[in-house]
Amino acid sequence: MSQLKPQPFKNRLQTPIQYVKGVGPKLARLLAKKGLRTVEDGLYFLPRCYEDRRYIKKISELRAGRKETGFGEIQLSGMAFFQNRKKRVFEVLVGDGSGTITLKWFHGHERYLQERFKKGRRLIFSGEVRWFHYQKEIHHPDVEIVEGDIEEDSLNFKRIVPIYSETEGLYQRTLRRLMKNIVDGYSDALKSPLPREILERQDLIDFSEAFRRVHFPPEGESIERLNLHRSDGHRRIIFDEFFFLELGLAMKKRGVALETGISFKTEGRLAQRLLERLPFRLTHAQERVLAEMVEDMEKPHPMNRLIQGDVGSGKTILALLASLRVVECGYQAAIMAPTEVLAEQHYLTIHRWTEPLGVKVALLTSHVKGAEREESYARIQKGEVQIVIGTHAVIQEQVEFHRLGLAIIDEQHKFGVVQRGLLKKKGENPDVLVMTATPIPRTLAMTLYGDLDVSLIDEMPPGRRPVTTRVFLESGRARAYRIVEEEIRKGRQAFIVYPLVEESEKLDLRDATRMSDHLQKEVFPDFRIGLLHGRMKSEEKEAIMMDFKERKIDILVATTVIEVGIDIPNASVMVIEHAERFGLSQLHQLRGRIGRGQHPSTCILLAQYRSSKEARIRLRAMEETNDGFKIAEQDLELRGPGEFFGIRQSGLPDFRVAHILRDTPILIEARKEAFRLVQEDPDLADPSHAALKETLKQRWRGRLELATIG
Repeated sequence: MSQLKPQPFKNRLQTPIQYVKGVGPKLARLLAKKGLRTVEDGLYFLPRCYEDRRYIKKISELRAGRKETGFGEIQLSGMAFFQNRKKRVFEVLVGDGSGTITLKWFHGHERYLQERFKKGRRLIFSGEVRWFHYQKEIHHPDVEIVEGDIEEDSLNFKRIVPIYSETEGLYQRTLRRLMKNIVDGYSDALKSPLPREILERQDLIDFSEAFRRVHFPPEGESIERLNLHRSDGHRRIIFDEFFFLELGLAMKKRGVALETGISFKTEGRLAQRLLERLPFRLTHAQERVLAEMVEDMEKPHPMNRLIQGDVGSGKTILALLASLRVVECGYQAAIMAPTEVLAEQHYLTIHRWTEPLGVKVALLTSHVKGAEREESYARIQKGEVQIVIGTHAVIQEQVEFHRLGLAIIDEQHKFGVVQRGLLKKKGENPDVLVMTATPIPRTLAMTLYGDLDVSLIDEMPPGRRPVTTRVFLESGRARAYRIVEEEIRKGRQAFIVYPLVEESEKLDLRDATRMSDHLQKEVFPDFRIGLLHGRMKSEEKEAIMMDFKERKIDILVATTVIEVGIDIPNASVMVIEHAERFGLSQLHQLRGRIGRGQHPSTCILLAQYRSSKEARIRLRAMEETNDGFKIAEQDLELRGPGEFFGIRQSGLPDFRVAHILRDTPILIEARKEAFRLVQEDPDLADPSHAALKETLKQRWRGRLELATIG
């Protein structure tokens, strides 16, 4: 049965990939597994790397210690044993008359490998060559089965060849043929309306030409630059993605600057009274950030500021001082935190500080129910409560403010841009203050929070000591327990943190509930042990925390609910079980719970022998530094920006090609050009910018409320 011819698509780029020459329904299903459904998806499916096949070396010419590409015929293939017959490896011996080389796979589907690598087949292979027992070998090479005459195969040989990400049943030769059909048939439909002056200033090539060059590099292209994603073609596509992201942020920032806000001009008497009562003085960094906030708050348009500060740098007190300025002007402030424990901690701290000032505070979490919740709603609506603290409960539809003047979001990266918008809508253009203790490298802050002004608390309060961090394997458990015992006998307190609340059938991990029992009976019978986890009721958590604070508990066994917002200056030791299972930023946050008093503090990371290489890098980083920014950089490198910040949930356009870390210099240039354009044409009203405006709307699809562009 012949394939049905599709109706011509209004936008050729949205043509389903099934209708591309040589595809059909079966191949379309395999491509869909890679997320390739339209022609446009195909064009953005760029090669993951490139091989130089302009000249194929003989096997005898391949040199150890280098990434090489060779060609030969399979002489033998099958499973072999190594490490005293404990492990199996799949080996393929390849020869070309000049010599032989062994290709090895240490893990892979045996039947699939046997089926693919049969004796007599010819293949091209690529990877790092090494010597082993006087024989050249490559581990887990890139391999392509070759059929036909390579002299006549100009798509797969005699050129720099693109290597795409594969899936089972979808091989390089198929992908290359498909991509050639897509590039030849549709790349001319790709348009990017960047103004000519930007293209000239940035020395950028034509947009559709960039895709042609990236998929099938022309003669003379540098293989090194291609593999580093630094070719002219790569640079043009990456610049385009960053430019429209930054243009959206520039429009958003300008929109905020144009909005009529509330000018909070006040003598700051309430704030001054609080400062006089505090048992400490603000650091120079806190005073600088406070001055930046006050200057913003006095302006007649809304403040939109991000405060970054490491764990324990004193962001909460700044949030409260900003709130008191708003309260003094007859408005309300709302503080939204990502967890109930953090919301409750903020409530206890702020309530204690504001009660003597006559300022009323309410707590809203999912645990506040029934009549108590209805009463809180009524008091908030009447303006009897000046500061509201809570979790997502704060942005529920039923919550109505009397006069919301300031919206504060703590641990901003745990929320998306959408929640920020919802909280803001609870008032009439209130000031917005977002805070994070997860240090964000400058480029990422610029990307995610390009519409915000950034303040940095780069100084710790006096008395904060760096925490000594040590990694122990299971064999060091007794030593870890001895350190805990020594600290408690000196009058200090300890945290022991577990990844799970209760025993799991699926995971072979220690859990807080069982271990608190075991520790009390078997390990520390002389000490008082408390248990804290997220499933407890609010009152239980509060009672446990108060007992720990008042030293009625020596060791607090907990899950990660203690990650943020818990302040126990007398706690000087922390043991984190299964430390290899935690992310870097989370380990740093947990460690920030100790080292808050005058005593030297130790964080012990108990890890299992079978940790992954990535986990070992994380644990080493924790041993080497207490600097949150260095840890964030390392975390970002390990996890990549998408996972580090959940960019997909943040309301920003997705990057298909650009990478925030790798492409920082291009990001900086794109940002400069976008903000310059918005300064020159604030509404993109110039007729020559009409296509730019349309593309911007499509890329953002209404996210970030880009109302200013129609």
